[in-house]
Amino acid sequence: MDFLSAQKYLSGKPQARENFPFGPEVAVYKVCHKMFATLTVESGLPRVNLKCDPDEALALRDKYPAVQPGHHMNKKHWNTVYLDGSINSADIERMIDNSYDLVVNNLPTDERVKLLGK
Repeated sequence: MDFLSAQKYLSGKPQARENFPFGPEVAVYKVCHKMFATLTVESGLPRVNLKCDPDEALALRDKYPAVQPGHHMNKKHWNTVYLDGSINSADIERMIDNSYDLVVNNLPTDERVKLLGK
């Protein structure tokens, strides 16, 4: 997965909003005002920060060298995934989906109902 395909996938999540509160170099993705990802390029290499279950975060770091503790984030709950081509797109999409779902599942009930229609 490259920068543009990550940007498209992140933006395609239901009710996802892209904004730039830290400046034009870091895209922040939120659902219902809660962040589920950031996307940036550093030294020519795109990377995405994703929320993650703490146990899964550790397992992903062990499995993939391109997954590191969250850069500028709570390292227990966030991973940084370098989009260097070493992880297949389906696995990165699953990580994005999990990050999004963690945020949505922790929304207040009324916001979750409006978002999901359930």
